[in-house]
Amino acid sequence: MTIPTPIRTAALPSEQDGSSSSNNIRRNWVHVATPKNKQWTTAMDGVDKLKLTSADLPTPRDGEVLVQIRAVSLNYRDIQVCQGAFNSYNTQARQQDLVPCSDMCGVVLAYPSTSTTPRFPVGTRVLAIYLQSHLRGEPDEADLGSALGLPLPGVLARYRCFPAASLVAVPAYLSDAEASCLPLAAATAWTALNWLRPLSPGVGVVVGGGSTTHRQQQQVKDGGGGGGASKTTVLVQGTTAVALAGLQIAKAAGCRALLTAATDDFAKRAKEQLQADETVNYQTHWAWEGDVLDATGGRGADVIFETGDGARAAAGGSARTLRKSFKNVTIKGVLNGGRDRLEEALAFYEEHRIKPVVDKTYAFAEAKEAMAYVKQGKHFGKVVITVEDGTNEKDGTNDEDADDGEDK
Repeated sequence: MTIPTPIRTAALPSEQDGSSSSNNIRRNWVHVATPKNKQWTTAMDGVDKLKLTSADLPTPRDGEVLVQIRAVSLNYRDIQVCQGAFNSYNTQARQQDLVPCSDMCGVVLAYPSTSTTPRFPVGTRVLAIYLQSHLRGEPDEADLGSALGLPLPGVLARYRCFPAASLVAVPAYLSDAEASCLPLAAATAWTALNWLRPLSPGVGVVVGGGSTTHRQQQQVKDGGGGGGASKTTVLVQGTTAVALAGLQIAKAAGCRALLTAATDDFAKRAKEQLQADETVNYQTHWAWEGDVLDATGGRGADVIFETGDGARAAAGGSARTLRKSFKNVTIKGVLNGGRDRLEEALAFYEEHRIKPVVDKTYAFAEAKEAMAYVKQGKHFGKVVITVEDGTNEKDGTNDEDADDGEDK
């Protein structure tokens, strides 16, 4: 494996050579040591117990590439993992030194010398899929066992090796921080909204609402119907990262978008930043389905996209309100999209120049603070941790030598 500049080991001239020229070389030589891999680990005993540790730089095996991680975005799942509370599906038992987090953007640094035709050349910016073995179709039990950040080591580190097949290229228009927000949220939203049929302005959709009739759909296709029936209606329930991705996808697809939010501020931001057509505060309007029906002229929609955890789904969630007005309803649970779905989502994002909402960014050393902020639930959009490469740009020295890998 060849490590490209500046990630390389530069050998100093021999100490046994006492010539003045050698001494001059030694004085002027910039020594760039092979870096240690700084990474945050958890014993799954609380966000406040996260530890910053040092490990050897990983070496890619056949089929893998070494990636320098530049940005990591947080999901609430990461908080649950760190607290030992993630149990939405079977995973391995509690781990003592687990690297958390699953969403990252990085750059390919190296691949094994045996890889004559690498999937991604050195320097390519990439994202990692959440379920590392889930390349296409529905995920199976084996795929669930390949989740980053539990049971597999996650991405809250400076370097990590990934199977090349589990990576996708990043559209050039996105920053590292923006791109890191997409692997889980965009793939999930895209898969859900395009599961039965591609989302389009002529197909009624409510992410959280009712149903249209065939006659009304035909009116939409014919350009008739009037008022709210002239466009697909999407009700985004909540302001999670997945929900906001669904809102952005729906708007880019030409749909009319409604949104329910927990606060007036979130509702306002959804209108101003993401052009939601109508919003409702579900904390002050408990019977918000009435607001949705009013906004759609009593029509409802075809597709309900509701985000939530497994416990909520098991209890029925707000989907139970469908019993009031069944109209050929199909309920489909969506866990996440595979590599194929993420690639589709990225192509759609690039076509429409969609940028995910970044609420706040933290430095790598502030991972605990970032996790604590997400735990509070006050964010609108994604929280991102920027990952420095550990090299001081002024003199080329490596900061790993300065802190000696001490836990913080």
